[in-house]
Amino acid sequence: MRARILTTSLAFAALLAGVSAVLAADKVTIIVGGYEKQIYLPAKLAESLGYFKDEGLEVELLNEAAGVDAENEMLAGAVQGVVGFYDHCVDLQAKGKFVMSVVQFSRAPGEVELVSSKYPDVKSMADLKSKNLGVTGLGSSTNFLSQYLMLKSGVKPGDYTTLPVGAGTTFIAAMQQDKIQAGMTTEPTISRLLATGEARVLVDMRTVEKTTEALGGTYPAASLYMQTAWIEKNKPVVQKLANAFVKTLKYIDTHSAADIADKMPKDYYAGNKDAYVKALADGKAMFTKDGVMPQGGPETVLAVLSGFSKNIKGKQIDLSKTYTTEFVKNAK
Repeated sequence: MRARILTTSLAFAALLAGVSAVLAADKVTIIVGGYEKQIYLPAKLAESLGYFKDEGLEVELLNEAAGVDAENEMLAGAVQGVVGFYDHCVDLQAKGKFVMSVVQFSRAPGEVELVSSKYPDVKSMADLKSKNLGVTGLGSSTNFLSQYLMLKSGVKPGDYTTLPVGAGTTFIAAMQQDKIQAGMTTEPTISRLLATGEARVLVDMRTVEKTTEALGGTYPAASLYMQTAWIEKNKPVVQKLANAFVKTLKYIDTHSAADIADKMPKDYYAGNKDAYVKALADGKAMFTKDGVMPQGGPETVLAVLSGFSKNIKGKQIDLSKTYTTEFVKNAK
């Protein structure tokens, strides 16, 4: 009888321990500026590999087509973090809002300015004067970069139009219907339009080398960023997130594009897994190996934004408050 009671008690204790572990899981909601985009691949990959659960985290990933909308959700307190471009951290500080990149995913935007094949005379950004340019959203990073590249080419803001068309099928439809004559987008949308011959590359920012050529330096882009006040109050949770994402970045660095693709949902392939794998193989070098902000990167971002943004011009931006390496350097 005693043995039976002891066995029952131990079983009950184990059950309670399991329940407690579930209840103790830290819940975090992260919104991703289009989680099917390869530039934001670490978010879904970390989930697929079970790295969030390994850290005792219950992470909900939400999808939002434009990074600027994801940013607004975070500022409203609806989510705790955003997987989006680091440049928002700089832009927001100019508006008196403090957010920080906690894990830096990439060293290049992974973006391409595509021009419709209906316009063979367009040879440079300057030739897009009077044209409609597609961006994911107004105030998005694609909008930032488009404005900078146009200004760099000598085209004033009023001499062209940026239209928010999202990404993926909506971007493709906008180009097919001639609502936009050119636009900035990422993989796998790039490969889809190139494969059909409906577009060609005008400016390529999928590698560090080509990004430096276009923007004057390394441009840290995809990242996990969060409100500074939330980070300070929740350091143990932020450390767990950093642990999971640094492990994910190491996985990307040490595995083939085919291995990584196998971990992703099939609908991310946009109907062509081979093209998805090739694009990832060509572009995965843009990801950091350790989540650390690349040296000189924040200065390039500030220089780019200062080139066109009225929000930034004349403002004193403290770049040290736009990112932190504390958590990635302590990652286990």
